[in-house]
Amino acid sequence: MNTPKQHWQIPILALSGGILMGLTPSPTEAWPLAWIALVPLWFLIASGKSIYQSAWYGLIWGIGYHSLALFWITGIHPMDWMGVPWLASIIIALFCWIFITLWGAVLVAFWSALIVFIQQRILTKNKVKKIEKNRLFYVSLLRVLIGVALWCGLESVWSNGSLWWTSLSYTQSPHNLVILHLGQLSGPFTITAVIVAVNGLIAEALVSYQQSREKSNIRAGGTLLVRVSLQIHSWIFSQSFVYLSMAAGLFIILHLIGFGLYSRPLMETTETALKVGIIQGNIPNEIKLYSAGWRRAIEGYTNGYKTLAAEGVEAVMTPETALPFVWDEQVSNRSSFYNAILDQGVLVWVGAFGKQGSSFTNSLFTVTGTGETVSQYDKFKLVPLGEYIPFEKFLGRLINRLSPLDAHLLAGDPNQIFKTPFGKAIVGICYESAFSQNFRRQAAAGGEFILTASNNAHYSETMPAQHHAQDVLRAIETDRWAVRATNTGYSGIVEPHGKTLWISGINTYEIHAATVYRRQTQTLYVLWGDWLTPTLLGLGVISWFVFKRL
Repeated sequence: MNTPKQHWQIPILALSGGILMGLTPSPTEAWPLAWIALVPLWFLIASGKSIYQSAWYGLIWGIGYHSLALFWITGIHPMDWMGVPWLASIIIALFCWIFITLWGAVLVAFWSALIVFIQQRILTKNKVKKIEKNRLFYVSLLRVLIGVALWCGLESVWSNGSLWWTSLSYTQSPHNLVILHLGQLSGPFTITAVIVAVNGLIAEALVSYQQSREKSNIRAGGTLLVRVSLQIHSWIFSQSFVYLSMAAGLFIILHLIGFGLYSRPLMETTETALKVGIIQGNIPNEIKLYSAGWRRAIEGYTNGYKTLAAEGVEAVMTPETALPFVWDEQVSNRSSFYNAILDQGVLVWVGAFGKQGSSFTNSLFTVTGTGETVSQYDKFKLVPLGEYIPFEKFLGRLINRLSPLDAHLLAGDPNQIFKTPFGKAIVGICYESAFSQNFRRQAAAGGEFILTASNNAHYSETMPAQHHAQDVLRAIETDRWAVRATNTGYSGIVEPHGKTLWISGINTYEIHAATVYRRQTQTLYVLWGDWLTPTLLGLGVISWFVFKRL
């Protein structure tokens, strides 16, 4: 009877934990669940002995998390507006969803396998027989340290690749602003480390409680009051209570540290003020790349620009590829939008295509009030399949029809700096919002405010909400004001403490003027980068060798 129970219930336990974590971002936004969602997987790993089995549990947990958190990717269906048949469209959407789900789940599987591998090296068969209670306590703490270090290390590796979105840190954004301020210390992996550590300590409490119950042989004699008193006494002085106390203490102390950072006044001055306008054009993808969309884009952005200029803004921000043309051609053809710039004389950041040889770039241009293009930022984190073709030699012919351009997009220089008449800006175009190191690099190079330009028209309101959460993280980490312009929502203004001062509607045409401030402060993360992950990995290695010598 026990075997079928284990076969069915254990994978379900792992999956349930992943589903709980998948409920933390939009649309559910049940962010407190992140502090317990990893407990089931950790409990199974700490109690298990098989590397293969633990990797399988990790994969199941990861599937639960990533499939739910990234379900919005299926919103690319239908793609009939690009000439893709309905059946092919749904196959492509499902393939993308399954692929990115498994890509994220593999990280968790690796982590689970590594934990058990290291655990087996620490607790060899000979030492298990001699192990003492105090030694078990140190084993558990070492497992927590190594588990936190490995998770942060794997997230660091994954975030340097082409596919990245679902760091555990973003489960707390945009609601738990207090804990998000720990990102100012060592970036998003600081938040990840805290979440994993708290989950690990809670799980170790459950493991210890299970072990103590298996070893206990308390007799049923005596009154009920005596038996209950003995159980309470045993619990309070047990290791389980110590682990839970450590988890609660860590949770409270780190939230207090975050609150201290959150409570610091911004101390803005009028000399650093910059009045900006945002245009949310609301051009659906179904028409954006065709003549009807072109006319609507030119008209909407021209009228919005004129209105904002009349309100006295110093600069206007437009979304990613707001004008789906090569910008140089708009200049040479003297489009109505370009003529409006010459007429109104207000600087504008234009989302459009750049051209290098036969290739195009997804770019943001700084165009002054005299019509001069003084700087250009080219998106360098391109979306696989959407903006470039991985393994093009093999997949190019199959996927070419999905590209809205006649040529493939060219990735920008990862070290580019975006200079404007108001100082250097930190730029992220759409998908780049998930890559904190890009924002940190630009802030370290002197970036004084954040500009993010996005489309977001492909998906339901879930993805734009998650995208906003990513930019809230970036604003806090760099201690910068963020100006967000999207095609269909959510555009917004975010201040350095992560508070959203204005957010647009979804699928609406909107213009908005607001004052942001240029800042030159440098957080510890901006100065030193992600110093915590290598520190944790180093401490884990040292602790491992020290423990083996005891």
